Amino acid sequence: MASESSDLCFMSARELQSLIRTRKLSAHELMAAHLQQINRVNPKINAIVAKLDDDKCLALADEADRRLARGEKVGPLHGLPIAFKDTEAAIGFPFTGGSLIYKDYMPTEDTVLVERLRNAGVVPIGKTNVSEFGMGSHTYNKVYGTTVDPYDLTKSAGGCSGGAGAALAAGLLPVANGSDLGGSLRNPANFNNVVALRPTVGLVPMAPAPLPLIGFTVKGPMARSVADAAFLLSVMAGPDPRDPGCHPSEPSAFAKPLDRSLEGVRVAWCPDLGGLPLDRRVRGVLETQRKTFTDLGCVVEEACPDLSGADQVFLDIRAWQSSNVFGLLLEKHRDQMKAEAIWQIEAGARLSGTDVARAMIQHGELMERMRRFQEKYEFMLCGEPGAAVRRHDRMAKGNRGGKDGELRGLDEVGLLDHRDLPSGHFGTGRLHLRGAPGRHPDRGSLPRRPRRPSDCPRFRASNELRSKAAGDRAELMG
Repeated sequence: MASESSDLCFMSARELQSLIRTRKLSAHELMAAHLQQINRVNPKINAIVAKLDDDKCLALADEADRRLARGEKVGPLHGLPIAFKDTEAAIGFPFTGGSLIYKDYMPTEDTVLVERLRNAGVVPIGKTNVSEFGMGSHTYNKVYGTTVDPYDLTKSAGGCSGGAGAALAAGLLPVANGSDLGGSLRNPANFNNVVALRPTVGLVPMAPAPLPLIGFTVKGPMARSVADAAFLLSVMAGPDPRDPGCHPSEPSAFAKPLDRSLEGVRVAWCPDLGGLPLDRRVRGVLETQRKTFTDLGCVVEEACPDLSGADQVFLDIRAWQSSNVFGLLLEKHRDQMKAEAIWQIEAGARLSGTDVARAMIQHGELMERMRRFQEKYEFMLCGEPGAAVRRHDRMAKGNRGGKDGELRGLDEVGLLDHRDLPSGHFGTGRLHLRGAPGRHPDRGSLPRRPRRPSDCPRFRASNELRSKAAGDRAELMG
């Protein structure tokens, strides 16, 4: 058993879970170590919010230890502390979504994801901070304030899962959940040098969701290693009758070893996705990693898919969703909403039915072009567009009343998200690994056996690369 608290806080979730199950480490000891780290670091970075007091956290950990001592059957995440992203309803915690409108709202039901994590044995201690309504690439709001990067307190932690990303980088949590419409898993992973996967649409239940069959937003895992992200996804994934957008899958596949040969695998090298903004410093780092793939046996070729029209598809569908989900709130609470949210909702209200239909038709055409592209290339490697980490005070300022820098500054991150493709950031030179989507079975018939999740190859390839080029631990500033 590790003797130092800091060692426990940066140990892998798989190893921690094994130590707890074999009773070489107690949930109480693990909680005490994380509370010490949280109390030391969280006041500087503001990653975890709505936290229970320390005594309550320790009492919950003690109950986890008693369950194990009684010989009860426990879940795969038993005893691990967690803070749910504040876009998830979780009984016992405020559910604000980063909005003043909901600052005092206490939910009476868990989301399906929170329910699954509880059943897996996590010990909930609070929430992770988000941008207001999950809108934007920088995590700040008027309820809890701004979350900053543990590597540099003047920089943004990204968004909207910035609280989760910063908490992982700083050793405040072993794993974390996030969600992603236009980069909200991968952008914070990029800024905080951790791992995230935007999984195939329909792999992780979204319920309850106001638009369950649109298929743009997903929920996914975040961790400090590829193996831990896969481990968390093995709990998160799988169909649920409350979500009609889910498809049959085999989540246990993600908990298996990730070793694989990449010999002869064809990889498309497309750092800027055909011309999107990419910081020259980031481009330089990416180029140094290209050799890693050839050393692993991959056939790396410069190739980019045809993404024409993709940006407008994303912007129109996002605005249309926002207008329909938040339009009534804007009518009643305009003075409590940030300018970026108002702009996005009003942009959606101006769209006609024809505009939305056109975007959906173009979405289908885009997915078909990508399907054909990935008949040749199993993976596509690219950078996070505009990926240099930015000052948080500058990201929070924008062109109020227009397409402001905070919300639109990283629009390009979402360029490929509406293809159903799994896409991950794995914390080594800010590379993205994108792969072929999981095929949806015919919804009118039931397959004989669940299909193996196609997101597994993404984890295996990412695991090989990250093992060759591991990221550094955050040296906390301030």
